[in-house]
Amino acid sequence: MPTRTASGGRTKWNRTRCALPNTHTLDALAVGELDTVTAWPRTVLVIGATGRGQYQRTRTDKHGFPRLRLPRVKQFFGYATGDLVRAVVPSGKNAGTHTGRVAVRSSGNFAIRTASGLYTARHKHFRLLQRADGYAYTRQPEGTTP
Repeated sequence: MPTRTASGGRTKWNRTRCALPNTHTLDALAVGELDTVTAWPRTVLVIGATGRGQYQRTRTDKHGFPRLRLPRVKQFFGYATGDLVRAVVPSGKNAGTHTGRVAVRSSGNFAIRTASGLYTARHKHFRLLQRADGYAYTRQPEGTTP
């Protein structure tokens, strides 16, 4: 495939000629030779890195000596830390429906972090929505900052 280079001035010229807003996504559309733009996406997929956990199996004190042992496995009751889950808690202090990322514990009392706060519930109230793959996916309107 033939490739061409262009300057930032060309990108700006394409953007103003096609009346595109100044956003990172639409700048990628306006790079190089461009005839016209008839439509552009109104929402974009935003991906953030969340990690896959730690390989380390001990916590250390301030001198670097091991002070406690961590579990050898990363999954408990079929869930792993970082999974996207929905918890339907029927009663108690945290009653209601909560959707967010889970932090697992070997005891079965899991913590779920939502946009409105942190809640705890038993593992039997959880339903898996998406496995943790090291990234967090959200959609947002074009032109807004995360």
